[in-house]
Amino acid sequence: MDMMAIVSSLLAAQAGSTRMQVAASIMKSNVDAEKSAVMTLLGAGQNSPANLGPGIGGNLDVSA
Repeated sequence: MDMMAIVSSLLAAQAGSTRMQVAASIMKSNVDAEKSAVMTLLGAGQNSPANLGPGIGGNLDVSA
């Protein structure tokens, strides 16, 4: 193998590694966005009384 073939194969391997890192980063970003969308749809982390019946959660006596 001549020197140029070795150098070009090393550069191709390095470029492939960089592409894999970029692809992994994009996939993680997409997964995080999908997780956020699902959590929003499920209403996780929200303590809203908007969908409770009338008279529920209005007055709470916590002195006892």
